[in-house]
Amino acid sequence: MHTDEADGSKMQHERPRVYTIREVAAQFHMQPSTLRYYEEQGLLTKVGRTASGQRIYEECHINRLRAICCFKNAGMTIEDLKKFFVYEQDEPAHIDEILSLLESRRKALDEQRRALNEAAMHVQRKLHYYGDIKRALDAGERLPDWGSYKTHVYSIDC
Repeated sequence: MHTDEADGSKMQHERPRVYTIREVAAQFHMQPSTLRYYEEQGLLTKVGRTASGQRIYEECHINRLRAICCFKNAGMTIEDLKKFFVYEQDEPAHIDEILSLLESRRKALDEQRRALNEAAMHVQRKLHYYGDIKRALDAGERLPDWGSYKTHVYSIDC
């Protein structure tokens, strides 16, 4: 324990939490080899080592991995991530590049969202159509015509 001279209170100096490669890999649902790859690519920097050479990850690495995973889920490539993190080191000097990179990703995500919504609508139409065929077969009724389904708009909310 250390006594703070200003107010006489006792403070404990705790070491920052560190994580093993297995702990970090488990936390992010990835293989340890992925973490090593990110380090090789320069996305994870300043990874410490124990005396025996095992990697030691700190909170800054956890935060960086959260950003990497988010951007990867948004479709960013390793090269895009490298650029982003280089730009981020001097945001004022690279603000235009940061905005351009993020705007490009937003547009791509908007297009993906539009395509997924279109696909989800088609699946909904088919579900209704084939569900109605099954009901008609079970009831011994006339089968429905696809033409009345192919332009119908259904809810695709989750």
